[in-house]
Amino acid sequence: MTSEETIADELATLKRCAPSDVLGRVMRGVDLADEFTEIEGPTGPAYVAWNGRGITAFVPVDAVGTPDAFKERHPREAFHVEAPPPSLAKHLDRAIETGRLGRLPVDLSSIGAFQRKVLEKCSEIPPGEIRPYGWIAREIGSPGAVRAVGTALGRNPVPVLIPCHRVVRTDGRIGNYAYGSPMKRALLEHEGLDPDAIETSAQRGVRLVGSDTTGIYCFPTCRHAKRIAEAHRVEFRSEAAARADGYRACKVCRPAA
Repeated sequence: MTSEETIADELATLKRCAPSDVLGRVMRGVDLADEFTEIEGPTGPAYVAWNGRGITAFVPVDAVGTPDAFKERHPREAFHVEAPPPSLAKHLDRAIETGRLGRLPVDLSSIGAFQRKVLEKCSEIPPGEIRPYGWIAREIGSPGAVRAVGTALGRNPVPVLIPCHRVVRTDGRIGNYAYGSPMKRALLEHEGLDPDAIETSAQRGVRLVGSDTTGIYCFPTCRHAKRIAEAHRVEFRSEAAARADGYRACKVCRPAA
């Protein structure tokens, strides 16, 4: 046997099958697939997916069921793993704890420019506060696009993290939610709001509240509105009514254009 044949035989004995997960690792490494796992969200277990650019999905487990069912509905190939990378996990835990994105990266590259603007504006709404759809439309420079804003929020790929549950109907009522009104109410309760009180106030026609000591009016859940003593609280049905009484708009919650 020649030396070449000996070497060939010895190399043949080294043959090994590729690891079963090698395809998934390669696809994730070149950003052709996402990873996902199950975490505990503010109202129960949720699947969260991510890639090298950030979080790509957040879906309540109850809404989809098994990990295989999540993979089927996810827009890209997704591989189940035990946990996110430590750096991402730290920011994810912080975002869930505080109700703010903070330094958590979110990948919105798969959606259109208008929806990105809507979701970026939505992410500015602080926990424990709500805004009407029209506020987002006006803030992004499209005051006539209230219905389109609602559609964009309804297709939010990362609800809870980007808090579309903090956006309500123009009349002040809680309204619908992609994963059901009960979950929306539960998320608001988790942040210290009272959905029943919100609904009652909306039914009475209250859209704004002001302080007769400062002459400033706000959305009812604005952090400044919450500090108004009952004796100095004034309710308004519209911006026009507040202005007619000599009140000026809050510069924090920006209830007027």
